[in-house]
Amino acid sequence: MRSNSKKALLVIPSIVTARGLESIFGDMGEFETVGIFTDLSRSSETRLRNMDADIIIIDPVVFDYESRMNARSIIAEHSSAAVIAFVSSPMSEESLRQYDDVIGPYDEPVNIIKKMRAALEPRQDSPKSEGEELSQREKEILVCVAKGMLNKEIADQFNISIYTVITHRKNITRKTGIKTVAGLTVYALLNNMIDLNSFE
Repeated sequence: MRSNSKKALLVIPSIVTARGLESIFGDMGEFETVGIFTDLSRSSETRLRNMDADIIIIDPVVFDYESRMNARSIIAEHSSAAVIAFVSSPMSEESLRQYDDVIGPYDEPVNIIKKMRAALEPRQDSPKSEGEELSQREKEILVCVAKGMLNKEIADQFNISIYTVITHRKNITRKTGIKTVAGLTVYALLNNMIDLNSFE
């Protein structure tokens, strides 16, 4: 992987489409594919949780009709990456508003890359702050993440919205520079936020 390239995860049922996007990334050189899932099965969700993707491109058809309106929340349970919808069939405007942007099969490669870049900009505007302390609430949420709790469970425990939890998790990642659950768990252990015995 090139050191300055951003990591993209594709969740697209069509392997031909996924390989086409992967080829575009290779040609443009700014993004690199770290994985391709054809669905969001339980095993895919587990892998997604441990992947270190900067951006996820997902075809909303991987969700059943009822789940499509909450797709972003479902993804947020497993990753804090930017999320772009790849629309391969008609979708309601309302269901597409939850994504950072939308691309389709007829978009020019340059426009796809521009949209991906734009989706990542808010995350790059707040770079990691060395030595910046975690707030008390961020420490509490970090402990919950280290214990394997989902965003919804954390939101319920602290009586806050799932989007507030996601914001706290982004701040934790920005301040610590750690993106994976495993890495955050080690961080919590090394900083005496949790006891190793609490995992038994």
